[in-house]
Amino acid sequence: MWTKQSRGRMAQIAKKTKRYPSDLTDEEWEQFAPLMPKPGRRGRPREVDFREVINAVRYLVRSGCGWRMLPIHFGAWQTVYGWFRELARRFLFQTIHDVALMLDRERAGREASPTAGVIDSQSVKAPQAETRGYDAGKKIVGRKRHIAVDTDGRLLMVNLTPADISDSAGAQAILDGIRKRWPWVKHLFADGAYDRLKLLDKAAYLDFVVEIIRRSDQKGFEVLPRRWVVERTFGWMTRWRRLVRDYEKRIDVSHAMILVAMGGNLIRRNAHP
Repeated sequence: MWTKQSRGRMAQIAKKTKRYPSDLTDEEWEQFAPLMPKPGRRGRPREVDFREVINAVRYLVRSGCGWRMLPIHFGAWQTVYGWFRELARRFLFQTIHDVALMLDRERAGREASPTAGVIDSQSVKAPQAETRGYDAGKKIVGRKRHIAVDTDGRLLMVNLTPADISDSAGAQAILDGIRKRWPWVKHLFADGAYDRLKLLDKAAYLDFVVEIIRRSDQKGFEVLPRRWVVERTFGWMTRWRRLVRDYEKRIDVSHAMILVAMGGNLIRRNAHP
């Protein structure tokens, strides 16, 4: 529930945006403007405004509209889409997200690199995906998002697969990615679906400790330690309406959309604490 203080804070931020709540404020843009591609020394001068490109992408992910339905003042949608694909190819959204994550951890008084995380998955419908699967447990045809978050819910890794891939199989790619990107992570929390010999053997080989948090025999709703954090992250993710379903045909585009959303949350938190 929104408190009076949080509503006032959101109203103050809204006054600083250019047109829409998803637009970057000056403080947010200053955080990652130096990371944007520099113009080439040869050829015609670049005319694109990268701030407007990022504003357009954030508007699309936050509102859930299609590329062809972007407001005209963002410029031609083909230009926005072309630069979105180019920036994703350069892993810029990944870089922006990871830098914002480390800054947010330091702002909270923690080490920049996490040492523990929580893993879980979410199945979503993916009507346009090149490859889909059927999740019999959730009765969903689409993709599955395997994610790892730190103990405060910040996204560390995401692995996208067809929905018929098991949680433990999808988590094996998560272990490989975390070891390369966040080498200090040693302890992972998970639910009973990850209590599989092949996954635990790989975790031991990569020097991880996987702690399984099981449900008790108590009836009704129960808040489980650590596991509620990753569920809150899924909630943050689906507040960006483009992520309620996976509308993307390509996995790399879907991955970039997730980074735009989760990086946007961190950037706003850092710029307006």
